[in-house]
Amino acid sequence: MFKRMKEDIEVVFEQDPAARNSLEVILTYSGLHAIWAHRIAHSLFNRKLFFLARAISQISRFFTGIEIHPGAKIGRRFFIDHGMGVVIGETCEIGNNVTVFQGVTLGGTGKEKGKRHPTILDNALIATGAKVLGSITIGENSKIGAGSVVLRDVPPNSTVVGIPGRVVVQDGIRIDKEKDLNHCDLPDPISDRIKELEDEIEQLRIEFRNREGVQDNVHSHL
Repeated sequence: MFKRMKEDIEVVFEQDPAARNSLEVILTYSGLHAIWAHRIAHSLFNRKLFFLARAISQISRFFTGIEIHPGAKIGRRFFIDHGMGVVIGETCEIGNNVTVFQGVTLGGTGKEKGKRHPTILDNALIATGAKVLGSITIGENSKIGAGSVVLRDVPPNSTVVGIPGRVVVQDGIRIDKEKDLNHCDLPDPISDRIKELEDEIEQLRIEFRNREGVQDNVHSHL
């Protein structure tokens, strides 16, 4: 148990350059607190102590702002950065070395029964505000861009952006014109849509001016 806790602390130093010392990490990192509380709750859940498990998960949610259902299966070296607003559903399965940022939802799409939450394989990164919904699989070494909504399986070694999420890079090959990016500079689908609207408005302005010019020419000949 203490070996796993030490490993969790080491991951924080690897992933977060703001981490200064172990005491600071242990006392102030809500993502770490949520993971440790989940381990206890998950152990109780597996022993069919469902109420006690859920009570611990809800207490953890109150203090950390991170909601992890005690039934979720989480691997080693899981890192939640910042964490506020993260939601992880009951049948979610998360592999090793996975990183999740604030506002991420690993949820279902409705009231379906059975396996209804995502499976996140090893070394995946889910960026800020992304929603991964349904019984789908996010492949190994894949990145889900900030604000994306993913409703379909994602192949290994892929970068996904947009609403709905689309693969723009796979196995190092650009499927779209987007470049292979890190979390800090992944494409912003909202900004992209605003740019498209601005271009459309500019095109309408040009067409309007052209029509005004035609009408002026007509009037000048009358």
